[in-house]
Amino acid sequence: MSDFWLYFNLGLHHVLDWKAYDHILFLIVLCAAYTFSSWKRLLILVTMFTIGHTLSLLLASYNVVSVSGRLIEFLIPVTILVTALFNLFTAGKEKKMEKMGIFYIVTIFFGLIHGLGFASFFTALDSGNGFLPLLEFALGIEAAQIIVVIIILIIAFIFQTIFRFNKRDWVLVVSSLVIGMIIPMLIDNWIF
Repeated sequence: MSDFWLYFNLGLHHVLDWKAYDHILFLIVLCAAYTFSSWKRLLILVTMFTIGHTLSLLLASYNVVSVSGRLIEFLIPVTILVTALFNLFTAGKEKKMEKMGIFYIVTIFFGLIHGLGFASFFTALDSGNGFLPLLEFALGIEAAQIIVVIIILIIAFIFQTIFRFNKRDWVLVVSSLVIGMIIPMLIDNWIF
């Protein structure tokens, strides 16, 4: 049972580490357009991200895929930027929900990229212990993401009900703030 808590806590801290806030920024822009009333759709999106993240760790653990760390460190902020820009261009347009299938696929793909950013560390830590530690780690990631999502939804609720932000303005402000935070990350990791 102690191994379970080791990997579960590693997954929790992977997401909740404020020094490595890229994961939280991605969750913020992923959740920006949602409210508590659409929690099921949001939970599916977050789980799709975890599946992609776990799949890339699995593929890297068995040496099926190997990608340059420098490329991944550049692509992670790109995924956040793309999600934030999607929010900017679709803010206030409820038709976006009609294209959820593609949004799920893109979220899995972005999870793959984010997982590859942690693959070398996890592979060194796991040392060939099999699939179970990966599952335990994934459960920790999922739990941490749900914690972050709940906090984001509470903050959105407060701003949209108490401070009277309309949903469109909320999405625009949050996405713009994240873009402002992600641009230095893109510049620092520029590979071209």
